Amino acid sequence: MEGCVRHPDRATGLRCTRCGRPACPECLREASVGYQCVDCVADGHRGMRQAVTVAGAVVRRTPLVVPVLILLNVAVFAWTAVQAGSIADNSASPLFSRWALWPPAVAGGQWWRVMTSGFLHIGPVHLALNMIALWVLGRDLEMILGRLRFLAVYLVSLLGGSAAVFLLGDTRVPVAGASGAVFGLMGATAVAVVRLRLDPRSTLAVIGVNVVLSVVVPNVSLLGHLGGLVVGAVAAVGMVYAPASRRALVQSGVLVGLLVVVLVVFVLRDASFGGMECFEVDNEPYCVRTD
Repeated sequence: MEGCVRHPDRATGLRCTRCGRPACPECLREASVGYQCVDCVADGHRGMRQAVTVAGAVVRRTPLVVPVLILLNVAVFAWTAVQAGSIADNSASPLFSRWALWPPAVAGGQWWRVMTSGFLHIGPVHLALNMIALWVLGRDLEMILGRLRFLAVYLVSLLGGSAAVFLLGDTRVPVAGASGAVFGLMGATAVAVVRLRLDPRSTLAVIGVNVVLSVVVPNVSLLGHLGGLVVGAVAAVGMVYAPASRRALVQSGVLVGLLVVVLVVFVLRDASFGGMECFEVDNEPYCVRTD
């Protein structure tokens, strides 16, 4: 008997039904007709067209971006709680003061606040509600959009919520939370459900209830929620309705277009503030007009 093509020291009477080479039982895999060697199986897989979702993403079974985002939010919350010496009153920490979205401070040059505010939470209940929503909505949406597209929709939704607050929000009240990005995921989920021809009523009901709660519950940023919702929905339209032949071009174009719109909002609103100078006193930000 000949030796196995991959293990010459193993004599075998078996052969691959595809290439005809001798192969030991360890190197054979069951095929639709007979058994094929591992090399032929690998060649066959390379020739197969890989399944993708409606957004062009490779089909995966487990989310990665969602758990990482949750860990980041929890880590930032723990950091603020340690600084403040209190879980319930973590907003008293210096980091919270430097990262929260306060429009005058943003106009004073502290632009990082439009992004960092989306990783802050006021108390454990606020954190838990947003992280549960992020997990429930995000894990399926990440499977549909793919990791990079999902992260892009999440971040642009966060910026959309910040832009709405910066443009129309109360200049006396700092805003924090991942709610703008989470509402963006709600809008994106509704678009994906429609694209997949599923029943959208339950998704729309959840969005409606959350919008009503944003109006009824005090100290909730309705503007941030609505800004994230609209931007997330528009971004998802570009993701799941882009034609396959020009998918990458359309998807990137929609994201760039949204970023341009958000940037214009920031620039115009910043100009309306005039000159601003910000400084800290006892870890609290203060801003004064300089014109």
